[in-house]
Formats: sequence, structure tokens, C-alpha cells
Amino acid sequence: MGKVSIKYKVWLEKDGEIIIGMGREKLLKEIDKTGSIKKAAENLGISYKKAWEYLKAMENRLGKKLVETHKGGKYGGGSQLTPYAKKLISDFEKVQQSFENLKKTLEDG
Repeated sequence: MGKVSIKYKVWLEKDGEIIIGMGREKLLKEIDKTGSIKKAAENLGISYKKAWEYLKAMENRLGKKLVETHKGGKYGGGSQLTPYAKKLISDFEKVQQSFENLKKTLEDG
């Protein structure tokens, strides 16, 4: 028998509702990188509407703002992550890394 590999998916929930998983994490990181929800959605191959739905669902479930938006004007609009969103990403990455470490330990064991 060949080497057995462990597969898993990690996400955080509140009251049975998803707050963040790998897809939503990617969306937040892409917004942080591009400064734009629209551009982030394009880069990830999802609609702007879907990106907004994910953001609003996360914010509603957490009761916290994750993205600050700025309307257009002379220099155009933009979006940036709140400090809370950056902490959420960091916490999620720590959970993911813990699972990855456990996976490696078990597979190598």
C-alpha cells in the first residue's frame, strides 16, 4: 500500500454559520492587496455581487465591520480591511497551520 495522505478543510463557524474558510480568506486577502472589492472579485473569478454577499454575511455573523469602503471621487473609490479583519485572517491562518502541522506529524509518523 502506498503512502496514506490526510485531507481536510478548515473553516470557522458561529452558531452553525460559516464565518471564514479558505475562499473567504482569499477574498479578504485579495481586497487587502488590491484595495478594491471589484478587482478582488475579478481576480478570484467570482462576481462582485457574490463578493459583497460573502462580506455582508461575515460581517453580520460577527457583528463587526471587516471592510471600510470609500466612494469614488477625484481619485476613485477603494476598500481596505479593518484591523479586526486582519486579526481574523491571522487567527484563521494560525488554525490552518496547526492542522497542517498535525497532518504532517501524522503522515510522517
